[in-house]
Amino acid sequence: MEYIDYYKVLGLRKDASSEDIKKAYRKLARKYHPDLNPNDKEAEKRFKEINEANEVLSDADKRKKYDQYGADWKHAEQYEQARRQQQSHSSETFDGGRSFGEHGQYYTYTDEEGADFSDFFSQMFGRGSHGGQYGRQAKYKGQDYRAEVQLNLADAYKTHQQTFTVNGKNIRITVPAGIDNGQEIKIKGYGSPGANGGPNGDLFITFNIINNTPFIRTGNDLQLKALLDFYKAVLGGEEAVETMSGKVKLTVSPETQNGAKVRLKGKGFPVYKKDGEFGDLYITWQIQMPKKLSAEEKELFEQLAAVASKK
Repeated sequence: MEYIDYYKVLGLRKDASSEDIKKAYRKLARKYHPDLNPNDKEAEKRFKEINEANEVLSDADKRKKYDQYGADWKHAEQYEQARRQQQSHSSETFDGGRSFGEHGQYYTYTDEEGADFSDFFSQMFGRGSHGGQYGRQAKYKGQDYRAEVQLNLADAYKTHQQTFTVNGKNIRITVPAGIDNGQEIKIKGYGSPGANGGPNGDLFITFNIINNTPFIRTGNDLQLKALLDFYKAVLGGEEAVETMSGKVKLTVSPETQNGAKVRLKGKGFPVYKKDGEFGDLYITWQIQMPKKLSAEEKELFEQLAAVASKK
């Protein structure tokens, strides 16, 4: 197996923190994403390597195995099992055995008679001296892939189909309404091919929601600040306000105060994978004061102020 230095792929040192890995992956994944580099084979190759590197280094257990076994990190457990069984079946004294270098390279030692011990790979894939379980090739699941998809909030409001490219392949999925920012979904079997007839890896998609609306989303509820004419706030009336599903008319009570809130039940964001269920919309009135008063208007306000002072 060709060795790939995943730390070098992400431009990191071996002591990089998990946060360093996350930042480096997101930066490089955006730079080399196939959607931004159409028909660029080199960018496609780099994008695949970046996903592979992140898949391993972002997982503490996989990273530990990679640091110890390098290119053969996937077979770490088999190595250890073979080593234990080799030791338990051997009655002779070994001069050291086998040690692994920084990137999985190894050194083979011999016993006092000069007999060379076969490597662990040979034991597992057909040349094992103990036969049985080692005589059959083990099946391994392919690597999982990870991708990020950006959605506008208005798109996340409704169920729709989305097409994107992963490793040169176009994948079309249905995105359910109500998907949340940072939410991850799994597409089974769309990862790297398995080895020796093993299953394909999976594809994990993380959604980044961009808010391109005046609404603020909090879970399944929405918040909206709406302007209200001063005279309508004082006298009452009707006011049309925007919702994610279109305009609605609200009745404004007389003497409505600035900052007053109105709850519109069921006019919020759809609940993920629950058809017909929605959160609520909360309208906060922002009273718009009159500007550029005429002389007559000022006189009338002065009269109102005089009346109010007598209360």
